[in-house]
Amino acid sequence: MVSFEELQGNVDQHLSLLIPVDQAWQPSDFLPDLTSENWLEQLASFREQAQHISDELLVVLVGNMITEEALPSYSLALEKVARDPTGVSDVPWARWLRGWTAEENRHGDLLNAYLRLTGRVDMRAIEVTIHHLLKNGFNSRRNDNEYAGMIYTTFQERATRLTHGNVAKLASDQGDENLARICRRIAGDEARHETFYTRMVSELLPMDPEGVVLAFRMMLKSNFDMPGRLMSDGHDPDLFDHYAVVSQRTGAYTIHTYAQIIAHLLKIWGIAELSLSGAAAKAQDYLCRQPERYEFFADELAETLAKKPPTRFSWLHGCPV
Repeated sequence: MVSFEELQGNVDQHLSLLIPVDQAWQPSDFLPDLTSENWLEQLASFREQAQHISDELLVVLVGNMITEEALPSYSLALEKVARDPTGVSDVPWARWLRGWTAEENRHGDLLNAYLRLTGRVDMRAIEVTIHHLLKNGFNSRRNDNEYAGMIYTTFQERATRLTHGNVAKLASDQGDENLARICRRIAGDEARHETFYTRMVSELLPMDPEGVVLAFRMMLKSNFDMPGRLMSDGHDPDLFDHYAVVSQRTGAYTIHTYAQIIAHLLKIWGIAELSLSGAAAKAQDYLCRQPERYEFFADELAETLAKKPPTRFSWLHGCPV
């Protein structure tokens, strides 16, 4: 297996994907200015637009925000790659991880503030869920395989980019341009981060194609467990599954999305064109069949989920969604 230490030079070449702090957006850029003379009017306008958002979209947004707020768990997992025991190392991997963490940190902050200002959700129930998720931890099921960890991160960056982008479109359609603008900007960050991790896996492929393909299969067989899988509000033992059902129903993230991400990664990494043998060749064949496999039962699953009864979400004061 190739040591990620060997990729330090490649990482250094892509640090420009991080935005300098003095040029970066901040959450306050998208929120009412409570220090201005007309703060009350700004807040009233902000809250009025948020009234147009459906309860279903609110559930998706809360679930997305809670997942973003579990950033400490993700940073801890990636520290195994950065290997920066000092916390201030100047090596490229450490610089990337700190910069990535700083940019990602704004996502949860902004969505949290948006939800709080709308007055439409139970923030304490949401805070309890965040507390549980951080306490419960995070397991990408990579089995200490660094290739798998990088593939997982690439997948999740693309998944979050698409999900935030879809929420932006839904918010715009429902009349909340504030939320649409917020989610578009977050999706833009995720796109840059996705580019970085995609390129890192591309750098690994020529060095160890068999190892990368086997790691990809391992991650796919574990179904790329979502980062928020262990969320809990202390009441609903199937909270993540219920949130996922609503996300599927709204079209924010569906089985079609999952299949499309797999197909995209197979194409951009040229998995089908690799010359492999033995177990790696079998893994290659398995991977290339997966997009069609998921697409095959996607519509049937959507119909099944559409028939499921509403779930009461503590996030929305027990409202059935």
